[in-house]
Amino acid sequence: MTTTSSGTDRPAPEVDVLLDALAATFTGVDGTPVPVERRPLRPDQVAGLRAAGADVLVLDDGQLADLELPDLELPDLELADLALADLALADPERGAGAAVVVLHEQGGTALVARGPVGTAHRAAAEAVVAATSGLRRALDALRSEAAVIDALQSVGRQLTAQLDIDRLVQEATNAATAGVGAAFGAFFYNLVNQFGESYTLYTLAGAPRSAFSRFPMPRNTEVFAPTFDGHGTVRSDDITADRRFGRNAPYHGMPEGHLPVRSYLAVSVISPTSGEVLGGFFFGHPEPGRFTARHEALAEGIAGYSAIALDNAQLYERERHFTRELSRSMVPDVGPVPGLELVTRYLPAATGHKIGGDWFDVIPLPTGATAFVIGDVVGHGVPAATVMGQVRTAVRAYALLGQGPGEVLRHVSTLLDTFAEPTFVTCLLAVLTPDDELVYASAGHLPGLLLHAGGAPELIGEAMAQPLGVGHEFPERTAPFAPGTGLLLYTDGLVESRSRDVGQGIEWLVEAVARLPRPLTPEACDGLVQTLTDGRYDDDVALVSVDHVGRRHP
Repeated sequence: MTTTSSGTDRPAPEVDVLLDALAATFTGVDGTPVPVERRPLRPDQVAGLRAAGADVLVLDDGQLADLELPDLELPDLELADLALADLALADPERGAGAAVVVLHEQGGTALVARGPVGTAHRAAAEAVVAATSGLRRALDALRSEAAVIDALQSVGRQLTAQLDIDRLVQEATNAATAGVGAAFGAFFYNLVNQFGESYTLYTLAGAPRSAFSRFPMPRNTEVFAPTFDGHGTVRSDDITADRRFGRNAPYHGMPEGHLPVRSYLAVSVISPTSGEVLGGFFFGHPEPGRFTARHEALAEGIAGYSAIALDNAQLYERERHFTRELSRSMVPDVGPVPGLELVTRYLPAATGHKIGGDWFDVIPLPTGATAFVIGDVVGHGVPAATVMGQVRTAVRAYALLGQGPGEVLRHVSTLLDTFAEPTFVTCLLAVLTPDDELVYASAGHLPGLLLHAGGAPELIGEAMAQPLGVGHEFPERTAPFAPGTGLLLYTDGLVESRSRDVGQGIEWLVEAVARLPRPLTPEACDGLVQTLTDGRYDDDVALVSVDHVGRRHP
């Protein structure tokens, strides 16, 4: 029969089965079952057993008097390797007793029998121990391997989510150096610039760059060739004793002042798509025999993830470069306009991936009027830049036909309806007439700032209509634009960021512009961009500043 005392962590069902089976083996000297108590061990008691380095406890007769339950104050004990302990008890009042202790995932449980008992429980415990011999070590080994896999997957997720090459290679070097337990590590990698020229860079972990700055790049010697050629991993307990070491002039080994290297591990980083060697990890330690097969496997795993991440990052950089150049090629050259001070800026996203889609234009019209355009295609990358070029050309063409701002936007929106993919574009178009009147219409774009001489900036064009590709009616508004008046048009990259919303950004813009002297100079506009974005704009910035400074026509 078995009685159970409560515990905070009840054993798992399979452990319960084992405990019940073992409890049934406690018998008196006459072979009849005896009562058995289940006693959960305290965490410190379990920790004491586990800290001793094993999970099976064996006591000799001389230790019985020193053992007290439930306190379980353990003397120096002989420990074996499994999750069972056979424990005999001395109880002066009740006579001899016995116990078996089982350590499990939820803690530990003691099966305690008071009074004289036979030896059946000991035989049962020994049978379980014999049947499960080595299981704990195997389980610990599996858990250790699982921890390595978890760590590798964690590093892989971080690396493959990274698109900034400089951060990527440094994080990969740090992770790999720490993972293999190297004293220092380096990652030499190859890049191709926009002119098709190849060059090699490197990052370090565990050592300052000054430790390598005076040495040349590694050459394709017998030691380095397998890594740079992608022929396999090189691991050496003592690279200075390797037959390939020290065979090349002028150093015949490590240059004077080089970091001490005995243990050596090098792994190629090979593109999974092209098979091209992108670079190599090199790890060193001043003591011999520090790198094992597990370190080698971990380094190869990180190298594999690094190769995927580098492929992604380089593809991303190529697309960024192409999109940037495409967008810049479509930015118009704005010539002088009599009576107006003009400042225009197009700044592709400095960080992140939101490049392409913003544009501006200044269009002298046959009537003597001048049109100012600012717009933003919803989306980013090459598709947005391509749509931007088409929309910019359409706006310019319809404006040159002499149509008013509202009609121009209506025709362009109708044109977008014919595109294969739904496309939305915001745009604000303002036309300054020869009579110094500003006629404007907006298709869902952010409000422009009308700058009055001696007065506060006024928001114009806010919430007048839906974007192009959605709406088809674009009402016009007019405002006087006499000498001393200014206009500022911009895209959301100037006022929106991860740390603030558009509304707050526009408030900051109004406050900043109100403090600037007029007319706005190129330096003032550059300072405005720097102030509002802190130089870290993660979206394109387009800007048009117009100041009416005097007579516009001869």
